[in-house]
Amino acid sequence: MSNIELMGTTGKWIGIISIILFILCFYFTLTFFQHLHKEDERITRQSKIAATLCIALALIIPVVYNFYIYTEMMK
Repeated sequence: MSNIELMGTTGKWIGIISIILFILCFYFTLTFFQHLHKEDERITRQSKIAATLCIALALIIPVVYNFYIYTEMMK
């Protein structure tokens, strides 16, 4: 398998992982509002951290991968 084919396959998996992380972010955001309404501070804080982490990873992972692809193509 050539390097270009491997990059394409990896790119597809990066896209799938990014979509899953966006879905998890949406889930944790909804649970954040649910526990905020129940006034449960511990779970509210955990849900907020999880939602923030998921959205950060969902946005950063494709950027890092695209930067890697860019540097490989410019060699």
